[in-house]
Amino acid sequence: AMPADFPPWDRVYAFFRRWRENALVKEFHDRLRGQVRERLGRDAEPTAAVIDSQSVKADAVVGADSRGFDGGKLINGRKRHVVVDTLGLLLGVMVTAADVGDRTAAQVLLEQVVGAHHLLALVWADGGYTGSLVEYCLAVLALVVSIVKRSDDQKGFVVLPKRWIVERLFAHLMRSRRLVRDFERRTTSAEAMVYWSMILLMTRRLARPHPQRG
Repeated sequence: AMPADFPPWDRVYAFFRRWRENALVKEFHDRLRGQVRERLGRDAEPTAAVIDSQSVKADAVVGADSRGFDGGKLINGRKRHVVVDTLGLLLGVMVTAADVGDRTAAQVLLEQVVGAHHLLALVWADGGYTGSLVEYCLAVLALVVSIVKRSDDQKGFVVLPKRWIVERLFAHLMRSRRLVRDFERRTTSAEAMVYWSMILLMTRRLARPHPQRG
């Protein structure tokens, strides 16, 4: 049900669908990200990033064609593959069935991200991205993928260097009620919801007054 002060749901959805299909949600998001970076004294375009994935349970409306079982996380649903800058701001997201491998999705996603961010030269990743992806990115995308590995003497849950940057984004997404599970029939709608969540985060940051200089 829509809030009482909203138009009928079909009219709201028509606007959402138009924005989604014309990539306007992502364009709006990307402009805000550039403003946030510049406000923090960074260039609008990043040179380094972090890649990771998050598996989430899928609602019953998600069809078998876009859901799968992640054996490592024991989750039946979908997987959000994300690339973030070193501030933890989203550069790209791709939603797949949860059984799609990280390296397979990363090749497609990194091609998209590099195509949109030509200054990007370095991406940190965990051990799940080792293998042919590293060579492919260097040879085809001129992109260095640096694998951050767990040392042999580390036991239990350990947040690896650079990994906390993307884990913070995942934590934010899970505070968005719409993103606790995947409720979207289309993966493109699921991706749009991730962008909307980050739009809310960035608009709140931009609305804060600038810190007073001494």
